Amino acid sequence: MTELTAEKSRMNDTHLLWCHGSLSQPWGAKSIALAEAAREIGLTMEAPDFQDLEDPDLRVARLTAHLAELDGPAILAGSSMGGYVAAAAAREFDTCGLFLLAPAFYLPDYAVHVFSGLPEAITVIHGWDDDVVPVEHSIRFAGQHRARLHLLPDGHRLSTSLEDILPLFTRFLETARKRD
Repeated sequence: MTELTAEKSRMNDTHLLWCHGSLSQPWGAKSIALAEAAREIGLTMEAPDFQDLEDPDLRVARLTAHLAELDGPAILAGSSMGGYVAAAAAREFDTCGLFLLAPAFYLPDYAVHVFSGLPEAITVIHGWDDDVVPVEHSIRFAGQHRARLHLLPDGHRLSTSLEDILPLFTRFLETARKRD
């Protein structure tokens, strides 16, 4: 098997999972755009549905159970509560990387406030004008984990920043899959 064929085979075995936010659905405009960017480099993104669970830690348990059933490495991505869910699950399951958009870290009703055992490949994107999750929470997390941090002139949904986010996502995926 050539090096290129081996890389392509490993890419196809990598599971990419999207974790949607609290009041979001699995396949919104953001996740559809991210899935298309992933598809362009040979990855298929799966988006489990957590809409029936309001508790973020029940979502973590569901994601962890799902990850345990997968064969092969996983890359996790998520937005807001979904970012928290992805990072909390990554503590319990070996993952190649985390891509987090306005992650809901350090909130009072969430069980996990110390994140250990995370992958090296972590990218965090947060809006300076986020009125749901303080930007300082992502700055704190990124500093503790030496994560790539991108702060954009946008709000919590990062709705005006998709053109900036997509190339960052592609670069992140290329980095994370090399670590699997």
